[in-house]
Amino acid sequence: MTAGRDLPINRPMITLSIMTATVMIALDTTIANVALPHMQGSVSASADQITWVLTSYIVAGAIFTPMTGWLTGRFGRKWVFLVAVGGFTFTSALCGIATSLAELVVFRLLQGAFGAALLPMSQAVLLDINPPEKHGQAMAVWGMGAMLGPIMGPALGGWLTENLSWRWCFLINVPFGLLTMVGIFMFIHGERHKVQLKLDFFGFAALSIGIAALQLMLDTGQLKDWFNSPEIWIEAVIAAIAFCVVAIHTVTSEQSFLPRALFKDSNFVFSLFFGFILGVLVYATMALLPQLAQVLLDYPVWTTGLVMAPRGLGTLLAMFFVGRLVGKMDLRLILLIGLTLAAVASWQMSQFALTMSPENMAVSGFIQGMGTGMLFVPLSVAAFSTLPAKWRADGAGVYTLVRNLGASVGIAVLQGMQISKGITVHSALTEKVVPGTPQLSGFPLDLSTPAGLSVLNAEVTRQASMVAYVNVFHLMTLICLVAAPLLLLMRTPKRDAAAPDPKHLAVE
Repeated sequence: MTAGRDLPINRPMITLSIMTATVMIALDTTIANVALPHMQGSVSASADQITWVLTSYIVAGAIFTPMTGWLTGRFGRKWVFLVAVGGFTFTSALCGIATSLAELVVFRLLQGAFGAALLPMSQAVLLDINPPEKHGQAMAVWGMGAMLGPIMGPALGGWLTENLSWRWCFLINVPFGLLTMVGIFMFIHGERHKVQLKLDFFGFAALSIGIAALQLMLDTGQLKDWFNSPEIWIEAVIAAIAFCVVAIHTVTSEQSFLPRALFKDSNFVFSLFFGFILGVLVYATMALLPQLAQVLLDYPVWTTGLVMAPRGLGTLLAMFFVGRLVGKMDLRLILLIGLTLAAVASWQMSQFALTMSPENMAVSGFIQGMGTGMLFVPLSVAAFSTLPAKWRADGAGVYTLVRNLGASVGIAVLQGMQISKGITVHSALTEKVVPGTPQLSGFPLDLSTPAGLSVLNAEVTRQASMVAYVNVFHLMTLICLVAAPLLLLMRTPKRDAAAPDPKHLAVE
C-alpha cells in the first residue's frame, strides 16, 4: 500500500482477497435476476414489485459510491474495506433468510450501500500494490474479475435456484465474504497518514432524497395508478424540490457534492447521457428476460440462466477487442458500432414469439453483450480524456451514479410499461375472442364451463404479455437509433489523452 511501503507486501494474497471481493460484488449484479419469478412467489409479490429487489440494490450503490473517497480518507482503506465486506456479507445472509418483500428490499438496500465502495477500492488497492509498469496487468486481472461475475451470474443463479433455493443466490456470498475479510485483515496494511477530505453532506442528503423519492415514485406508480394517487404526487414534488436544491447548491456552492466544473466539459456531459442510456439497455433487459423466459416460455430456471450467459460472453469478447481499438480508431465510431449492435439485438428481441427456440434469446443476448461491451470502455475514455486530472475522481463517482440511475429508472419504467401494455392488449384481445368466433373453433375445452374460460383467459394473458414485451423491445430499439446521431456532438480526444488513468474508468 502507498502508505505502508516500509511494510512487506504480499501481492498474491492481497490480489486474491481483492479479486474475491470483486467477483462477489460483480456476481450480485446478475445472479438474482433469473431467480426473480421464484422470489416473487415466495414473498407474495407482483411482477412489478419484485423488481424492487434489483432497483433498491442499484440505487443504494449509486448513492453511496461517490462517498468512497471521503470514507477511505477519513477512516483508512483497510478498515473501510473490512466494514464494507463485513456489511455486505451480513446483509447477504439477511437477504437469504428474508420472509417478506419489505424485508428483502430493505436488506438489498443495505447490501448495495455496503457494497458500493468495493469495486472502486479494489481497483485502487491493486494499483497501489503494483509498480507503474505493472498497472496494465493489474487492471487486466481486475477487469477479468469484474466481468467474470456477470458472465457466471445467470448460470450460477439458475443452478442454485433449481437445485437448492433462490435464497442461495445470496447465502453463497457468506463463505466467500468471510474468507475475503480474513485476507484483508491479514495482508492489507492500514494507512498511517489519513487524508481528511471534506464531504458536502447537504448536497449528498439532497441528492439522496431526490433519487429515493424519484425511484419510489417509479416503483409504485403502476400500483397506485400514477398521478391519480396523492402518494405519487407527494413523491414527485419531493423529488422535484430535492433536484432543484441540488442544482442551485451545485451552482452556488464553492465545494458541492456534484462539482460544477464537471458539467463544463461537453464530452463528460454527453458521456453521462450515453451512460444513462447504457444503464437502461443493460439492466432493464436483464430484469425483463428472466420473467419472459420462465413465465411465458416455461423455461426451467437453469435453462434461463444458460440462455442469458452468452450476453456476458459477448461483453467480455467485445471488451477484449475494444481495448486494442481505443487510441487507434475514432471513439465515436466505436460507440456507433456498439449502439448499432445494441439496436440490432433489441430489434431481434422485438421479433420474439411464444413459439421461438432458446437459441433466439441466446443469439440476441450475445449480440447485445457485444454492443454494450463496445460502449463501456470508449464511454469511460470519452468522459475522462478531456476532463482535467484533478476532477477525474469526482467524475468517476458522478458517472457511476448516473449510469446506475439509468439502470434503476430503466427497470422501473420499462417493467411498468410492459405490465400496463399487457393489461391494455388483454382487454383488446378479450373483446375479439368470445365464444362462437372462428378463432376459437378448435379450442379443446367447453367455453361454457368455468374451467374452459379459465384456460382461455390464461392463454389470452400469455399472448398479451408477449405483445407487451415486444413493444418494450421496439422502444429500446428506437432509443438506440435516436441516441446514435448525438455522437456527432462529442469531441474526438487527442491521441495522447485517450487513455486516462485506469482507476477512473467505470466498469460494469
